[in-house]
Amino acid sequence: MTGSSTAGTSGAAWKHLESLPHATLGALFADDKRVEALTRRIVWPVEPGADAETGMLIDFSKTHLSEDLLDGFEALAEAAGFAAARTALFGGGIVNPTEGRAATHGALRGSGTAAQVDEAEALLARMGMLVEAIHEGALGEVKHCIAIGIGGSALGPALAIDALTRDLALVDVHVVSNIDGLALEAAFRACDPAATLIAVASKTFTTIETMTNAASALKWLAENGVEDPHGQVVALTAAPAKAVEWGVDETRILPFPESVGGRYSLFSSIGFPVALAIGMDEFRAMLAGAKAVDDHFRHTEGRANAALLAAFADQYYTRLRGCQTRAVFAYDERLKLLPDYLQQLEMESNGKSVTADGRPAEGPTAPITWGGVGTDAQHAVFQLLHQGTHLIPVDFIASIAPGDDLDPAHHRILLMNCLAQGAALMAGKASDDPARAYPGDRPSTTFLVEDCDAAALGALIAFHEHRTFANAVLMGINPFDQFGVELGKAIAKQIESGEGDFDASTRALMAAAGLG
Repeated sequence: MTGSSTAGTSGAAWKHLESLPHATLGALFADDKRVEALTRRIVWPVEPGADAETGMLIDFSKTHLSEDLLDGFEALAEAAGFAAARTALFGGGIVNPTEGRAATHGALRGSGTAAQVDEAEALLARMGMLVEAIHEGALGEVKHCIAIGIGGSALGPALAIDALTRDLALVDVHVVSNIDGLALEAAFRACDPAATLIAVASKTFTTIETMTNAASALKWLAENGVEDPHGQVVALTAAPAKAVEWGVDETRILPFPESVGGRYSLFSSIGFPVALAIGMDEFRAMLAGAKAVDDHFRHTEGRANAALLAAFADQYYTRLRGCQTRAVFAYDERLKLLPDYLQQLEMESNGKSVTADGRPAEGPTAPITWGGVGTDAQHAVFQLLHQGTHLIPVDFIASIAPGDDLDPAHHRILLMNCLAQGAALMAGKASDDPARAYPGDRPSTTFLVEDCDAAALGALIAFHEHRTFANAVLMGINPFDQFGVELGKAIAKQIESGEGDFDASTRALMAAAGLG
């Protein structure tokens, strides 16, 4: 990542950007070529080896990015060392300086050094053999899987399974992350213990929530007549020795590299429950969609690079316009968990206050990512977006093809609403009645995939991974550590041991909760 050698030139680039005027969207649309200039398309084959292509269209024209701002942001990217950072990312360089690590999630789908890609392919083949063996009955009848993890070990699988198994699931998968026993009990009620596989996902195989839930799952199996509970466990981890120590047979341990962070791990063995549910062919299609975005991000320069362009817009609103949040609305029921997934990806990656070399950040970093699903959100939060006092950039995400077999009117109305909201936010509406006036000039970006299939989901996820990385480079921060989550864990352990020196409020609450 960037360091002090680029701090001065980045500072000058920011000062130039801060000096530029801000045009309204209406004024910017006086350029009749604006839509063409600010629309990007990323494509991939309909299926491996096919000539026909499908893909994703991204329209940035309803953002406030002007030619002068784009020139300024390209200068910032150069000053921040974006090209070198991107080369380091795909070349196995140290891009996580606080932990001295590379970040090799790209290699999981074929974008990395030859050695990293070969290792990833070998691990994928190992996972594929286990998935196929389970589907063929080698482990007995497997009708259900309870996938236990937390954070990136759960959010990605939950998103993919919800999105891709609406029509058919080869195995019924329930993702459990919360330590609240109600979550695990709900999964137990839905599963036959004799035909249930437990997938335990933990990078270190020590995460307290995950291991506590896993122990309770083993107890449930034993109490319901399963003679060898450990025989129905698959471990997904970067610490295979810990899994063996816990009791998992090494033939059912699916490793992934230490250099793959949790929130970037869906395409590793953490995706085993997804592959179990949808099959390896569909899982590889998800990888292929992600690889198409990797190739675009890796080989496209400046504003032509869609993920970098998205980062330019993000930085404009966060740094230059003071926006503290960014909203994401999926106009597709299959993507209803995408805002939750992006919350962790973006806020855990870029929610920092120091640069990669330990200096205080010179401006705001990650905005708060939030959102929902359309059209439900229109009747809940869009009042504030249209007439509230906050300026909130919005992303709309939709599929051109429907996911249902009902009257086409359903999907037509859905898409009409999606496009109408972006138009209304930009145009607004004047009225003599202030309560009925819409100020307009409110920004949005629209993502249209041709179909919400496995490849499109992989592409959307990879796009946002690279958008997050590009934002980090422009800000000079490290997106691959997450020390902010550690302090609360440490204090929880102190509460458990009773050895902490707590404030009066916490002591009183501990006593009231029976923890004193």
